[in-house]
Amino acid sequence: MEQEMQYIYTVYQYKSFSKAAQHLYMTQPALSMAVRRVEEQLGTQLFDRSTKDLKLTEAGEIYLQKYYQIRDLEQEMSQQLQDLTSLKTGTLHLGGTNYINSYILPPVLVEFKKKYPGIDLQITEATSNTLLDMVREHRIDISCNCGVDMKEPFLHKPGFTDHILLCVPKTFDLPEALQDIALTHTDILQKKHLDADCPAASLSAFAGYPMILLSPGNNLHTRTLTMFEEDHAVPNVILRSGQLATAWHLSCAGMAMTMISDMLVTPLSDSVLFFRIDSPLAVRHFELILSEHRYVSKAMSAFADVFRQIYAQP
Repeated sequence: MEQEMQYIYTVYQYKSFSKAAQHLYMTQPALSMAVRRVEEQLGTQLFDRSTKDLKLTEAGEIYLQKYYQIRDLEQEMSQQLQDLTSLKTGTLHLGGTNYINSYILPPVLVEFKKKYPGIDLQITEATSNTLLDMVREHRIDISCNCGVDMKEPFLHKPGFTDHILLCVPKTFDLPEALQDIALTHTDILQKKHLDADCPAASLSAFAGYPMILLSPGNNLHTRTLTMFEEDHAVPNVILRSGQLATAWHLSCAGMAMTMISDMLVTPLSDSVLFFRIDSPLAVRHFELILSEHRYVSKAMSAFADVFRQIYAQP
């Protein structure tokens, strides 16, 4: 029964028998037959097959609700039993964007693995919105997000804060007024952009320059458009990128300006200039996000503690 429930969940997840079969490494006819067999046993259809993308019937929605409950009970039992070993064994499934996984998590994971070598770590990479859905559905244990509504059914634990800067290639012909308030990579590393008297640039002054914008689904996509709107400007978008790091490297290569996090700046970032943005949206407070409706294991709590220690959040 457990295998059959997994089959039905996978078909629901991919909205297609063929895609689900590929994921499950089985043939489509075999998968269809297995689902039909369950439907015959239940005496009702679980999927509405009249549309291109499969949809659950009312019976299918009930079936999936019970699947989630059974899966969560099994996970909780496993985690509680693992907790008896005092973090000598166990699993922890983390989720993050490319930015989080590549730039934020490495020092945390290194320290966590030193302290708890017996914990098996898994990492999933996806967009911010997808990660929240995965936490809701208990497909991952912890995600790192910013701007999450406190009314959502999540537990919020301290993360870190970063600051959004406008990154502009040095090859751009900027007016003297902008050059006077530009910041170098050394200024950013010395955190001069955080000084109260650090001048900020109006995004309207950059509206004509080519820009790389992150794709929809990324937190910085919406923030960028809103910040330009606050300055009554529209960015000249020539490229959309799904990854912050890609936009950052393209900007460093001289292709276009883009919005980046100050956490990406290194001593080698000398091909671009940076501009502080005077907007509340330029400050992002990231948190570790857990589901409110599941057991919080010792491994989850230990990871949150290590994260807080690395990034010195109170």
